[in-house]
Amino acid sequence: MFGWEFPPHNSGGLGTACFGLTRALAQAGAEVVFVLPKRFPVSADFLRFRFAEIENVKFRRVPGLLYPYVTSEKYAEIRPGVNSNLYGRSLLEEVQLYAERAVVIAAEEDFDIIHAHDWLAYPAGLAAKRVSGKPLVVHVHATEFDRTGGTGVNQEVYAIEQAGMQQADQIVTVSGWTKNIVEKNYDVPSEKIKVVHNGVDFDSLNFGPKKIPLAALKQAGNKIVLFVGRITLQKGPDYFIQLAQRVLELEPKTYFVVAGSGDMEVQIIREAARLGIAERVIFAGFLRGAELEAMYRAADIYILPSVSEPFGITPLESLVAGTPVLISKQSGVAEVVKHALKVDFWDVEEMTNQVVTVLRHPPFQQTLATYGQQEVRKVTWLEAAKKCLEVYQSVLRFS
Repeated sequence: MFGWEFPPHNSGGLGTACFGLTRALAQAGAEVVFVLPKRFPVSADFLRFRFAEIENVKFRRVPGLLYPYVTSEKYAEIRPGVNSNLYGRSLLEEVQLYAERAVVIAAEEDFDIIHAHDWLAYPAGLAAKRVSGKPLVVHVHATEFDRTGGTGVNQEVYAIEQAGMQQADQIVTVSGWTKNIVEKNYDVPSEKIKVVHNGVDFDSLNFGPKKIPLAALKQAGNKIVLFVGRITLQKGPDYFIQLAQRVLELEPKTYFVVAGSGDMEVQIIREAARLGIAERVIFAGFLRGAELEAMYRAADIYILPSVSEPFGITPLESLVAGTPVLISKQSGVAEVVKHALKVDFWDVEEMTNQVVTVLRHPPFQQTLATYGQQEVRKVTWLEAAKKCLEVYQSVLRFS
C-alpha cells in the first residue's frame, strides 16, 4: 500500500483514513505493507509511530520530501534548505523519485495486490504494477477539482491523476460525490469505480474525564461554533467567517473557533478583523488527539462548509463526541449521515438560520446529537475494510 502520511504525523484526514483502513484490514486478516515517504532526517529513526499493537501491519519508510497537501510553490520554498541528493528539485520530480524507489520495494516484497492513495502515490503504484505484474487499486480521497474548489486545475497534477485512474485495475472513491467527479472529468467507466465510504472508530476515541476547553467562556453563558479542517479554499473557511458575522448579529454571546492551519489562514484572520468580529473568532491552530476531542465536546455545533468535500471525517468525530453537525450538501459524508443539518456551502443565510435554531433550542440540539451519535456507530472502518477486501478479491479473480 502506497500513501504519504500516517498518524500521529498527519496534517489532514488522509492520514486518519489510512490509519483506520489499514488497522481494519489487519483485523480482518489482511497483511499490509505500507510504503510511507516522509520528510524525516536520518536521526528520526527513534520516531514512534504508535502502530506496534496492530498485528500483521509492517511499515517501510522511503526518504522523501512528500507530505500531504504540499503545493509546487511550497515545495520550492523548502527544497533549498535540504542538503541531500535524495530529494527532487521540484514536486513533480519528487513524485517521480518516489515511483523509482517503489520499483525497488516492489521487487523485494511478496504481495498480491497494490493499493495507492491519492495522486502523489499513483506513479509509485503504477511503477510497482509494471515491475511486479500485480493488479493496482487506486484510492481517490480527493481530486484536483476538489482541491481547487472549481477554480481551475493544475494540468500536470490532473494528468497524473488521470493516468493513475485509467491504468488502474479498479478505482475506489470515498463517496458517490467523488465517483461522479471521476466519471465526469477523468474518462473512466462507471463500472470501474467502487464507492467505499470512510468510517470512524467509535471505541478508539477515548474522551476520558470531561474537560472543557474555553470553560470560562462557557460558564459565562457563551455558545461555541466550531470549524475543524485545513484553512484552504476547498474547506470553505471564508463562508464560516461570513456565517460568524451573521450569527453574531442575532446571537452576540457566541464564539467561533477555527481549528486548523492552511494557506488561507492570514486571509481569514484579516477578514475577521475587517468585519469587526475578531474578538469573537478564536484561531486554535492545528489540534489533534485529546485536545481536538475536547474541543468537539466544548462546541454547541460543528460546521463543515466545504465547497467540494470528497468525504469529511471530522463530522463523524464530532458526532462521536456528542456534538451535532451542520454539513455541506457538497460533501460525501452527507451520503452516510441522516441526522445532520445540511445546506449548500454558499447559502450563508440558510446556514445562519440553522445554527441560530440549534443555539436557541437546546432540546433540538440534544436530539440531533443523540440520534447522530447512535447513527455514526454504524459508519465503521471495519465495514470499509470489508468492501476493500471485496474489491481485492474481484480484481484478483479477473487479473
